[in-house]
Amino acid sequence: MTYLILGFITGLSLILAIGAQNIFVIEQGLKKEFVFIVCLICAVSDFLLIFLGIFIFNYFQYFFTPLIEMILNILLLIFLLNFIRVKIYTEIHKFNLNIKKFKYSISAVISKTLGFTYLNPHVYSDTVFFLGNFSKDFALIQKIYFGIGASIASFIFFFIIGYMSKFLSNFLKTVKIWKIINIFIILFMFTLSFYVLINIFNFFN
Repeated sequence: MTYLILGFITGLSLILAIGAQNIFVIEQGLKKEFVFIVCLICAVSDFLLIFLGIFIFNYFQYFFTPLIEMILNILLLIFLLNFIRVKIYTEIHKFNLNIKKFKYSISAVISKTLGFTYLNPHVYSDTVFFLGNFSKDFALIQKIYFGIGASIASFIFFFIIGYMSKFLSNFLKTVKIWKIINIFIILFMFTLSFYVLINIFNFFN
């Protein structure tokens, strides 16, 4: 249960950002066009990529030497510190929702959703690399719980912003609220960074 909660909080911390994919989901919610299919594609895609990363690192862990693990931990620490840096310096209020009046066909909406998902490099760095790398030292059952927790966070997040976008769009534009959210995310990511840093120091001891 601990790893399920850890996965949920970690996954939610990564996904709680105003990016192109989230903006697209909110726009579809406001237009009330194919909201379910858009949310489902985003959530299922995260589920597949999260477990792809977890099982890739689970498979390759048998080939990890202490040196390779140390290098991976250093890369993970760099990723975390960069994530924190972006969180600190990103000006959330500059993101605007541009709701277009004309309607898309379902095929166009699906292709756009897939494009915003799989053509976004941050999706791979957040799911495949970060979550897979971070959980590489967990036992297999712990990795599964961790992945399920992160996937649940994605499902809840996408369906909430899709179906409650009229409320959440105003919420997302509120700089004060986002500062509070970002402070929590930054503190949580600093905690993870400290955990990774300890593993790096242990390599030299």
